[in-house]
Amino acid sequence: METRQTFIRLGRNINSLLYEPAVFSEKSRIGIVVMHSDADYLTFPPIGLEMALRGYRVLCANVADKTDSLERKLSDLKLAVQKMREESGVAKIVLAGHSGGGTLMSAYQAIAENGVKVFQDAKKLSPCSGALDSLPRADGLMLLDSNFGIAAMSLFSLDPAVVDEKSGIGIDESLNLFNPANGFNPEGSTYGEEFIRKFQKAQGARNNRLINKALERLERIKDGKGKFADDEPFIVPGAEQGFLNNKLYAQDIRLMSHTKKEWPLLKSGGGVSVEIIRSVRKPENKESLTNSYRKGALITTVRNYLDSYAVRTTEDYGYNEDSVFGIDWASAWNCPPENINHVNAPLLVMGMTGNWEFLASETIYENASSCDKTIAFVEGAGHLFTSAVHCERFPGEFGDTQKTTFDFVDKWLSQNDRFK
Repeated sequence: METRQTFIRLGRNINSLLYEPAVFSEKSRIGIVVMHSDADYLTFPPIGLEMALRGYRVLCANVADKTDSLERKLSDLKLAVQKMREESGVAKIVLAGHSGGGTLMSAYQAIAENGVKVFQDAKKLSPCSGALDSLPRADGLMLLDSNFGIAAMSLFSLDPAVVDEKSGIGIDESLNLFNPANGFNPEGSTYGEEFIRKFQKAQGARNNRLINKALERLERIKDGKGKFADDEPFIVPGAEQGFLNNKLYAQDIRLMSHTKKEWPLLKSGGGVSVEIIRSVRKPENKESLTNSYRKGALITTVRNYLDSYAVRTTEDYGYNEDSVFGIDWASAWNCPPENINHVNAPLLVMGMTGNWEFLASETIYENASSCDKTIAFVEGAGHLFTSAVHCERFPGEFGDTQKTTFDFVDKWLSQNDRFK
C-alpha cells in the first residue's frame, strides 16, 4: 500500500507529520496521535509509516520545547488531538504513547476523562492547574513499550554515590556500582544482595532529599525570596534520565528480568504462547556518566522538576527480578502506573522483550481501570520495535519484530468493532 505524508505546523511552533494511506478504507476512520515527551517522533520510531501502510491515518507531533513542563506539553498534545479531530473522515481518535510518551498519553487521557481535579489532590507534589481543563478525550489508548514514567526514569537513573549536590565529581566508592569491589564487571555484573539493597536504599533516600529541597526552593520563590521571581535552575548531578544513565538493572540483568504472571508472547511467524515473559537483553552501560554535566546531569528548574521528574519513594523502595516496589505513584501524575488508574477507554499495552522497559507493561496493565484492556509482549523486539539482533542466539531468531508488533496493533484496532 502506498502512503503520503503532509507536514503540518500547529500552534506555537509544534511540528507534525500526517501519515495517510494513498487510498482510504474503513480503517482510515481511525486517527492515531503520536507524541513523545522530549524526543523527535516525526519519523522515528516508525509508528506513523507502519500504521499508514495498514490503512490508518497517523499524526506524529513533537512538543514545542522538550524543556517545558508536563502541563505545557499536554497543551501541545491537545492541539494535535484537535487537529486530528478536524481531519475529514476521522471518526475515532486513539493515542499512542511509546517510551516516555506513555506519561504524556496516560496523563492526557486521565484528565480528558475526569477533568483536572483528578490530579489536584493535596498528595500531589505538583498539582495540575486549571489550565488543562476541557481536554478533548480520545476513544482509545495504546502504550507501546511505555516505561514506568518520566519521574521513575529519573529515579532509576539517580546516582546515590554522589556526595555533593553541587558536583558530579565526588563519589562514595561504597555506593559506586562501577567499582569492581562492589560486583561490577563490564561484561555483565552480578551484585550481591547486600549491595543491591544498600544502593537502592540510598537511591530512594537521595530522591526524597531532592524533592524536599525543590519544595523548599518553591516556597522561597513564592515568598519572593528565590533567585528569580518565577522559577530558578535546578541541576541534579547523576540524574539524567536517558538510557545511558540507567543504573544497576542495566548492568545486572537479573534485575527487572521477567514478569510475575504469564502473558501472551508474540513470536516470529505469527506464533503465540502464554508464559512468564523474560527479557532477552544483554548488559549495558559500562561507564559512569555522573561526572559529566552534558551527559549525566538533569538540567531543569524547580517547578519543572516537581512537575515532570519527581515521585516520592517509601522506605521499602527497590526492585528485584520481577517487581518495582516502594514508589508512591499517587504522589505524582508523571507516571503511567498512577495515571492509568483513571482511564476507562479501551487500552492496549505492549512490551518489547529486547529491552528492560518491557516490565513496566505488566504494572501498567495490572493498574489499569479499563474494562477493555489487552496486553501482549513481542519476543526479541528492541525498544524501537526492530529486532534486538545483538541478543539473538542465531541469525534471524526473532524474525521481523516490527511487523509482528504493528500487525498486532492493527488487529487490536480493527477487531470486535472496538472503534466503529
